[in-house]
Amino acid sequence: MIKKSLIIFAAMFALFACAKGASDMALVPEGEFQIGSLLGTKDESLKKVFVKAFYIDKHEVTNGRYKAFIDAAKRKRPKDWDVYGYSEERKDYPVVLVSYEDASEFCKWDGKRLPIEEEWEKAARGTDGRIYPWGNAFDKDKANTSLSGVIGVTKAARYETGKSPYGAYDMAGNVWEWTSTDFDERGKVVRGGSWGLTHRFATTFSRVGYMPVTKINNLGFRCAKDG
Repeated sequence: MIKKSLIIFAAMFALFACAKGASDMALVPEGEFQIGSLLGTKDESLKKVFVKAFYIDKHEVTNGRYKAFIDAAKRKRPKDWDVYGYSEERKDYPVVLVSYEDASEFCKWDGKRLPIEEEWEKAARGTDGRIYPWGNAFDKDKANTSLSGVIGVTKAARYETGKSPYGAYDMAGNVWEWTSTDFDERGKVVRGGSWGLTHRFATTFSRVGYMPVTKINNLGFRCAKDG
């Protein structure tokens, strides 16, 4: 009887854990979608691609989540924490000053991975080819860009009306986000624009390359996993 109760409890705990994990991620179904744009540069040209179903974090990885990783994995802290200390008041703000390796190792620790850029773009724009996560017209009140007047990162979920079609926040502005896709022989693709740049870089198709060792105050990440 005790053994049976333990089995039931374990099953219920597993279901609860799965439900909690799923609530922190958005499911993006498989299928074709439009990547790039006629408005983009040569390497942002329009084409259709097929992406398998996957999950993506609804929020950029926060300082609080990253601290749990630092404490558990004994990794180096971001440089701003060494200078100013870790701030509990900023635990819900996206972590910055993390390299590609830092981001990748966090995702592995969390049982996930970095998204490829096609996954990132589909999660940001859906299947209707929209220019911004919320539609085709820019709105400075739906994303944290240089036009928002904030000057710095903002807390996760601040821009409720700026969500993507799948419910992911801050896929325009706030911080650039690492992907696992190569930009060229030296760099990795980053997506989404940032608080320090205009709406041109906050489009769903904008892509820039950074060297994997890059650590700057407007670059963070979010994780993905197979669906």
